[in-house]
Amino acid sequence: MLPNRLRPLVLATTLAVLAIPTPPPAAATGADTTAAPDDPQIAAAALPRGVSAGPCVEGVCEYTLGNGLRVLLFPDASRPTVTVSLTYAVGSVHENYGETGMAHLLEHLLFKGTPRHADIRGEMKRRGIGYNASTWLDRTNYHASFPANDDSLAWLLALEADRMVNSRIAKADLDSEMTVVRNEWESRENSPGNVLDERVRATAYLWHNYGNTTIGARSDVENVPIERLQAFYRTWYRPDNASLVIAGRIDAAETLTRIAAAFGTVARPATPMPRAYTVEPTQDGEREVVLRRAGDFQAIVLGYHIPAATHPDGAALDVLSNLLNHAPSGRLHQTLVETRLAAAVNAGNEDNRAPGLMTVFAALPRDGDAARVQAVLLEQIEHFPAANPAEVDAARQRIANSYELAMSNPNGIGMALTDAIAQGDWRLFFLRRDRVAQVSVDDVNRVARTYFKSGNRTLGRYVPGDASQRVEIPPAPSAAAALQGYTGRAAMAAGERFESTPANIDARTQTFTLGTHLKVSLLPKDNRGDTVVVNATFRFGDEASLRGRTDAAVAGALLTAGSATMTRNEITQRFDALKTRASLRGGMQGADIAMISQRDRLADALALAADVMRHPVFPESEFEQLRLRWITSLEASRNEPGSLVGESLGRHFNTWPAGHPLEWVPLDDSLARLRALKVEDLRAFHRDFYGSADGEIAIVGDFDADAVRAQLEALFADWQSPTPYAPIHTRHVDIAATDLRLPAPDKSNAVVKARHNLSLNIDDADYEALMVANQVFGGGRRSRLYDRIRDRDGLSYSIGSAISADASPEGRDDAGSFAIDAIAAPENVDKVERALREELDRLLRDGVTEAEVRDSVAELLTQREQGRASDGSIAGILASNLHYRVTMQYTAERDARYRAMTVEQVNAAIRKHLRPERLSIVAAGDFAKTTPGR
Repeated sequence: MLPNRLRPLVLATTLAVLAIPTPPPAAATGADTTAAPDDPQIAAAALPRGVSAGPCVEGVCEYTLGNGLRVLLFPDASRPTVTVSLTYAVGSVHENYGETGMAHLLEHLLFKGTPRHADIRGEMKRRGIGYNASTWLDRTNYHASFPANDDSLAWLLALEADRMVNSRIAKADLDSEMTVVRNEWESRENSPGNVLDERVRATAYLWHNYGNTTIGARSDVENVPIERLQAFYRTWYRPDNASLVIAGRIDAAETLTRIAAAFGTVARPATPMPRAYTVEPTQDGEREVVLRRAGDFQAIVLGYHIPAATHPDGAALDVLSNLLNHAPSGRLHQTLVETRLAAAVNAGNEDNRAPGLMTVFAALPRDGDAARVQAVLLEQIEHFPAANPAEVDAARQRIANSYELAMSNPNGIGMALTDAIAQGDWRLFFLRRDRVAQVSVDDVNRVARTYFKSGNRTLGRYVPGDASQRVEIPPAPSAAAALQGYTGRAAMAAGERFESTPANIDARTQTFTLGTHLKVSLLPKDNRGDTVVVNATFRFGDEASLRGRTDAAVAGALLTAGSATMTRNEITQRFDALKTRASLRGGMQGADIAMISQRDRLADALALAADVMRHPVFPESEFEQLRLRWITSLEASRNEPGSLVGESLGRHFNTWPAGHPLEWVPLDDSLARLRALKVEDLRAFHRDFYGSADGEIAIVGDFDADAVRAQLEALFADWQSPTPYAPIHTRHVDIAATDLRLPAPDKSNAVVKARHNLSLNIDDADYEALMVANQVFGGGRRSRLYDRIRDRDGLSYSIGSAISADASPEGRDDAGSFAIDAIAAPENVDKVERALREELDRLLRDGVTEAEVRDSVAELLTQREQGRASDGSIAGILASNLHYRVTMQYTAERDARYRAMTVEQVNAAIRKHLRPERLSIVAAGDFAKTTPGR
């Protein structure tokens, strides 16, 4: 899998189509408070033989095995999970001519097994281990998370040590996986944004391999000899080129002993590690590239060479990119989005081992003024108006908030260190944080003047000039030099050891009602970093009152655009000052507040959120910005395969009359409604519907329950909606099957979706059995669809199935569905359809096996247990329980039904509910280029 690393080129969720690379046994109810030790380093006398101790920073400690394997341990008992991350210092930058994409291809093949571990994915599933892997320019990473237990940790360490040197890199596996990776390449080719980034990167670099994308060239992926892949594996997969990070609920001494036992026998090769020596020459003039292909939007990308991650200028560049990029206060947002020249903008800098790129991106409608946007971009970047202290302070604070939030989650830290390891040393993560805190206004202005020059710019094709402007990229110090004398900060205090079993959650939760309809659950507990999570939903409206109202979603999206006393920028700055990540959104029948804050800032954050929700003003300028962004997004999605398929299925399965709140609205109608909408419509919707006296609030974390209860009553209990809430009931409708192919010219990747409706409610007796059946069929990584269509036939990079069930706190709604989603090359769509139909027929004919039921139940139970490991998930569960009038006993009873599941129950549910003859299948892609004769 390729990582989501192209930060400067990722748009907001509403512009996703434009994105470029956008349960254990019941525990005692008492709390076990475990503090982080003052000196977390294991005593030298307790170290396993051959293991040496290295530096510690803020609770993270380094050790080195005799074979060169670097180990980082971050023990923290406050979360009931463990994360294991193994990073190899090998990525696409290490590939030779004809080998592009090899590091990524090898990442896929390492899941194919070893002589000792023949079924890695299957064993992961049986053990309930969530896993993934990613490849980037400088590194390849394998990571896994699971509920803390010694057996899974020991097994996983043995696996990683085994496949480090004994993986089966076989021709047969390459043949099937190559087509899967090629399909991943094809899916990225569908996005003009992805392709534009590839062109800019390739033009910016003449010789360095950073000019190659990690996915590689299609011809290399298709034709690489197995012998070269095997040699690549033997060269780079070795203990002295790897760093192992283990974080979470572990005993450091015992874990280090297990690591030494698992990895200690892996020999360090006698040959030294290959040394990279290619240095990108200084760019000596503007470069430009133009991409022409089908699409419905315009985009501009600027790229500027910057130093490697260890260079001190990196921190100032972080602040500079944040200052440019932030919405709504960022320079680019104000000059391009607020003026409606562009629909979206983004900026960001890479932190690589070698000099990377800082990139600036703008998206605008198809009929937008690209020349004007380019002129404004160049004015803002290459004639950078001097920064002022206020905006530099705000940018530093936002970055500091992100670091602090990362440090509050030990498992998140285990993954956050991956890129620092790739840069040369894990401590660079902390060093960069501390350097950002010291960045001055002069530093920001200096790096802008230094690197933002036309001679250092790549926009596309080369244009000769009268005089070149050369920017010398200064050499960066080694990681050791940059870290000379660095010790870091004091480790953050750990929270209590909280067992997230249903019984313990119920025992610790206070539930009550404020007023007549505002239900509340409070779960106070001692958290690392004093964090607290708020999940609130306020409900309003009914079917009759909402007919014909097309303004709900837009009104909900603009709640934070400005209040009676604060602008959008002031609201954002206030939440940043409170170190609170907040989201206020509204929809057809409700409005939500979601926040992550801290104990001593919660009261102010709640008061701010309540004020913003009660007193939005919906500024005209913000409304026009949002309308432009949404219109651009819809237009850009018009010819995307996924959008075409979604439109077709939405129309086919729509049973609601025109004007009904749940009717399917086609793209053109959505555009027409957006264009006709007035800002006064949004103000009217808020006035006619909004209120907070009906709904659910769940708060989990570090807070004073009595004080919070009093504040919630004061803030929310008296605000009655003019239109009281009543649920809109839904019922199952049987829809006849259809089978369609929709043309999507110039799209290398096709999208396939299948669906038929089910009569199913979440409380039906068959619900759990159908969920197990779906896990066997297409819901898990080792499902039948995955094994057949991805692993065996190599037809698709992504395929899966899902069961949805209806739910209602009153009445029996039963509008459920069974769905299958896949991507494939257009010429393989018919093969994908035949294969999925064959597997569905086999499921009904032969049923599932005892082993499949056992493994799928274990996987589902582990997912449910893992879902209770974070405060955010617990808050979501508690809020849902309030709405559906149940307690955590409901969760425990459902878990019990899964544990008691039999193969007979699953097979009976399959034959009762699944109907292949009612399955509608719609695919979209460039079928004109496929072999005739479908």
